[in-house]
Amino acid sequence: MLLHPTLEKLGTLKLFGMVKAFEEQSRMPEVADLTFEDRIGLLVDREMTERENRRLKLRLQKARLRQNACVEDIDYRHPRGLDKSLMLKLSSCDWVRDHHNLLITGPTGAGKSYLACAMGQKACRAGYSVSYVRLPRLLEELGVGRGDGRYAKLLDAFARIDLVVLDDWGIAPLADEQRRDLLEIIEDRHGRKSTIVASQLPVETWHESIGNPTLADAILDRLVHNAYRITLKGDSMRKKTRLTESGHCEK
Repeated sequence: MLLHPTLEKLGTLKLFGMVKAFEEQSRMPEVADLTFEDRIGLLVDREMTERENRRLKLRLQKARLRQNACVEDIDYRHPRGLDKSLMLKLSSCDWVRDHHNLLITGPTGAGKSYLACAMGQKACRAGYSVSYVRLPRLLEELGVGRGDGRYAKLLDAFARIDLVVLDDWGIAPLADEQRRDLLEIIEDRHGRKSTIVASQLPVETWHESIGNPTLADAILDRLVHNAYRITLKGDSMRKKTRLTESGHCEK
């Protein structure tokens, strides 16, 4: 049997994983000891792996996570209020499947964005669609979209994403129009999709920071009541990293 025509046909069928595995098998003398079923099984396994890797790469590209973070690299050495058992539970991504939320609060530099991105990356690996966005940027984009006719399309796009990471929640006062936009976002996702919120403000102050009691009640009722919480504390992780790299003892 001629090898090259077969490889060309596999390529035409876009079975690129099988092409690579077939080429590798052709260079392995010991492959002759395998049964036909075993060789086919190896080809199919490689194709499935290649396809999943491509899908994961695409999900990560679309997620546009702010940091290259993963749950396996989370630092538990510094006392900042991280519950390792909770983190392991969240790493299963069952909460995303069940359409729950995750609220991460703490001071500047405590690692809120890193944890949010790590959870987003883990969700991508679990097969979920993810999108990271700073809340001020999202609200600004929705305001522009209202003027150029993209408003409904933008809301629909966010409503369909399995996990949205909203970073920098409460970093600036909200205009009345922005409060209503925020309610639309949260309402569309409530009970259907999951949301991570990262904020410097404690959850207890969010009602006041939203600014309108009626809209704040509606937003927080949909966001907070079915959410896991991570409350970070302590000094900036960036400061600790700089001290470690410069050779000083950590405090």
